[in-house]
Amino acid sequence: MSSALADLVVHPIVQAPMAGGVAVPELAAAVSEAGGLGFLAAGYKTADGMYREIKRLRGLTSRPFGVNIFLPQPAHAEPGAVELYAQQLAGEAAWYETETGDPDGGRDDGYDAKLAVLLDDPVAAVSFHFGVPDPEVLAALRRAGTVTLVTATTVEEARAVERAGADAVIAQGIEAGGHQGTHRDLAENDGTGLGLLSLVTQTAQAVEIPVVAAGGIMRGAQIAAVLAAGATAAQLGTAFLATPESGAPEIHKRALTDPVFPRTELTRAFSGRPARALTNRFLREHGPYAPASYPDVHHLTAPLRKAATAAGDAQGMSLWAGQGHRLARTLPAAELVRTLAAELNLVRGESGRQYRPVRAQGGDAR
Repeated sequence: MSSALADLVVHPIVQAPMAGGVAVPELAAAVSEAGGLGFLAAGYKTADGMYREIKRLRGLTSRPFGVNIFLPQPAHAEPGAVELYAQQLAGEAAWYETETGDPDGGRDDGYDAKLAVLLDDPVAAVSFHFGVPDPEVLAALRRAGTVTLVTATTVEEARAVERAGADAVIAQGIEAGGHQGTHRDLAENDGTGLGLLSLVTQTAQAVEIPVVAAGGIMRGAQIAAVLAAGATAAQLGTAFLATPESGAPEIHKRALTDPVFPRTELTRAFSGRPARALTNRFLREHGPYAPASYPDVHHLTAPLRKAATAAGDAQGMSLWAGQGHRLARTLPAAELVRTLAAELNLVRGESGRQYRPVRAQGGDAR
């Protein structure tokens, strides 16, 4: 395993930083304690809220963990499209007895303030979604002792990540649940993403930095497959969403294996950016008309999604899930890490022996 990640993990397993209240300190702590790399999701939180969660997490584990932040987003080119979509959602607002949100709820997600916190009080790893940070940002984090990772969905994006100076690239296949981490959100590219194995293989040949594979991974055998394809580690989201420590609503956890939701789709319905979710009524009715405008649409639909969750109505929620959702297991997070590691070792012909990369022992949460 690459030295950039070897100090942080015992097993080549990274818990995806699922935003929206899923990747809570209890989940990240359980994963890190079991030898994986747990992650907090700072997306949609204030810098102060992020810092409070970091403090909570440090009280739960002394093992390394990471924090994920979103890159600021450019202004939308067609402002009238969001207003038109808001009019279409009027029926949803009436049904749930609420109002649509303010689409002008901010585009930078508190990026600079969060960076200031992470530079002043560093954590072991920081990952970035929706773009590439400035090289100066990555260099500053490295000087602080932080390992940096950046999501890429194409080989060209992975090369940009390497040029910027990140320590590792997260190659996100189209199978992944939640938001695709594309660097430029172009509507004409919807549905054209690469499958994970193709993306990992091409990326590993195109860059010299470590590659972390993400997208639809639910079993140790799949981890073995992406390692064989050139990845250093695997990042799993949906697999951990179903665990007791996950902050996802119980209705979301149950939906992963509910026959009512047999498949997933990439949609802009909930946020204005392509994101993979279980196919439900809201997605079917509004997905075809949602504009390419993130985070405007996210802010617009937030009260509707919150009201649907409060009402226990899975048909109106953003049920983020990867293509492997039917394989979800309701194991405790630490047990899931150990199970995945055992499955990986079995495939590798090393049953009964832990996967231990060089210099994997020790470390702290910084």
